[in-house]
Amino acid sequence: MDWTEVLGHTGSALSSLTFIPQVYQTWKSKSVKDLNIYMMFIVFVSTIIWLIYGVSRGLLPVIICNTIICLLSILLIYFKIKFGAVKKN
Repeated sequence: MDWTEVLGHTGSALSSLTFIPQVYQTWKSKSVKDLNIYMMFIVFVSTIIWLIYGVSRGLLPVIICNTIICLLSILLIYFKIKFGAVKKN
């Protein structure tokens, strides 16, 4: 593995980590009022596009990163739907 692959995997790991605090905070607080559903759908669609690109080019860091971000964005969309439907008294 050369330095560019190490750089790619490092960037992939860091990009994947960016969503984890938001997913955890949303799950813990059950608060989704500040999450924008349109932004989450844009992230979801863009990660699908990046994933297709990564698979077609055989770029493992792109595949790993976008698979993780895609799953985390699906989770945030699920939380937005589930927790957003809860009526507060």
